[in-house]
Amino acid sequence: MPSFSDYVIYVDESGDHDLNSIHEDFPLFVLAFCIFKKSDYVQKIVPAVQEFKFRWFGHDMVILHEREIRKQQAPFKFLQNQGVRATFMDELSGIIKSADVTVIASVIDKRKLRQRYAKPDNPYHIGLQFCMERTHTFLMENGQAAKVSHCMFERRGTREDNLLELEFRRIKDRGNYKKASMDELDICFADKKANSSGLQLADLFARPIGLGVLRPAQPNQTREIIAEKFRRSTTGKTLGYGLKIFP
Repeated sequence: MPSFSDYVIYVDESGDHDLNSIHEDFPLFVLAFCIFKKSDYVQKIVPAVQEFKFRWFGHDMVILHEREIRKQQAPFKFLQNQGVRATFMDELSGIIKSADVTVIASVIDKRKLRQRYAKPDNPYHIGLQFCMERTHTFLMENGQAAKVSHCMFERRGTREDNLLELEFRRIKDRGNYKKASMDELDICFADKKANSSGLQLADLFARPIGLGVLRPAQPNQTREIIAEKFRRSTTGKTLGYGLKIFP
């Protein structure tokens, strides 16, 4: 039986990796790795999310999707009331702020990528390598050598998932900048309807991270909270450690 890590990683994305069709309002591809210590996740984060759902919906089957919340779509149509929305968002922001999570994210500017390279690589694959490299380093720094840490991805479709798993395993098997073996990392897929607190929080993180790069002067409460969660260097540096912007 393998030795399992003290950490679990939930992954989500914002934007798409299509270089042929670039949306000017969000021309980025963002990949966010949210690293939770399992003890904190089980004892604090999951109960906080469950309590929030019961308080607002009366049950815990609702999936917290950033897009549906932002656009006030069902089951979040009640957020069209500005006062209610303010209270809801304040409480949700409180959960994010109190969550003990380390965030490692990559932001790929598809416009610059296409301009700089004649045959650019898939933005998803670029971002995946950046995140895996830094996540593996984080795990080694925190005493997780030879312990398996699962990276949880949301399913997108059989073909897409197979390509992602193939790229994940290529990077893991020395297909990375330092040619390191990342045996500690493993990949798992969850159905889009899976009621996972970790995946839902990762979904809430990805777009605000991208907006912080795209429009840094624009106020965004969630982005400011997430900025405190990025992995940092010993001197407190975020860029290159918890946040990789490319190119």
